[in-house]
Amino acid sequence: MRPAHRLGSLPVYFFATLDARIKALTKQGVDVIKLDIGSPDGPPPQAIIDALARAANTPTNHGYAGYAGTPRLRQAMVDYYAQRYGVALDVATEVLPLIGSKEGIANMALAWLDPGDLVLAPDPGYPAYRMSALMVGGQVYDMPLREENAFLPDLAAIPAAVADRARLMWLNYPSNPTAAIAPMAFLEEAVAFCRRHDILLCHDAPYADVGYDGYRAPSLLAVPGAKEVAVEFNSLSKSHNLAGWRVGMAVGNAVALKALLQVKSNIDSGIFLAIQDAAAAALTGDQTWIVERNREYQRRRDMLYEMLVQDWRVSVARPAASLYLWPRVPDGYTSTDFTEKVLQEAGVSLTPGVAFGQHGEGYLRISVGQTTERVAAAIERMRKLKF
Repeated sequence: MRPAHRLGSLPVYFFATLDARIKALTKQGVDVIKLDIGSPDGPPPQAIIDALARAANTPTNHGYAGYAGTPRLRQAMVDYYAQRYGVALDVATEVLPLIGSKEGIANMALAWLDPGDLVLAPDPGYPAYRMSALMVGGQVYDMPLREENAFLPDLAAIPAAVADRARLMWLNYPSNPTAAIAPMAFLEEAVAFCRRHDILLCHDAPYADVGYDGYRAPSLLAVPGAKEVAVEFNSLSKSHNLAGWRVGMAVGNAVALKALLQVKSNIDSGIFLAIQDAAAAALTGDQTWIVERNREYQRRRDMLYEMLVQDWRVSVARPAASLYLWPRVPDGYTSTDFTEKVLQEAGVSLTPGVAFGQHGEGYLRISVGQTTERVAAAIERMRKLKF
């Protein structure tokens, strides 16, 4: 008995390994504060929970849900894009609900790539972009995200032969892990590049509604003509505190979404109908709570930023969006060595930058996804570190 050979090219998911380490420390009596993963620390508003409860108590909501999402949820997603981004979508062909955007990212590789096809992926970047390509026999060309270029890929540096061979490009702004944002001029450049080289441009935008100091991230689809070459993935996990509910969306290019739906209809049976009803309520209901939620995240961001600059004396930007800070590692350490030191000596779990690719070495990812009290406790512990 053996697993598939393709698993030989896949590492164990970093956070699965980290969770096992933390559980072992917890059993030893260590109170580990997790500033590693980007999960909202609070529940959604009560109105969304009540919508779920009502829908779950509807007897007809417990059968198979269908493959393409309910008309109500699809329309809610269309309305959200119109109101939030000024982007018009065709409800019949340009929107597809997902069981969380991660599922859609993985299945997009199945829908679009043949063995040997090339994917352009950001490094550092969300591991699913790379791993989904490798799982279907694809190849990956790394697009380095460097601090001197504001953590944007240098599209002009991609060799013409590579660009002509590529079938799919992944972008992700606001960025995980770097917390960088992309100006509209760069998004326009990316659309033009992918149109020129006949590449499907996939933009992962789950942090678009997590912004600070008045920043509101744009949609890639706001670029004129973007739907001709692009699909945007979005999620209610970060925007509406529904990470465990697993509901997201893919919107944009109708041909790509039709292919994605063809894959999904052979793999899953849709999202629980009660969750679809509650997700529609989340998208169409009161959105003002998000402003206060983001203010609380911003307070935590500022607390961590001040500790990093004043106590650790490391270089770090004050991010305008996302759940993360992306500081440099103190001199003399690798990112893995330093996060291990923080875990062992302070009981605080951070993510080494190298977990997101080779170009993430030299950085740490720190999440604001704990209560303000827990973030403050973590800061007090980390201030006492000697290095």
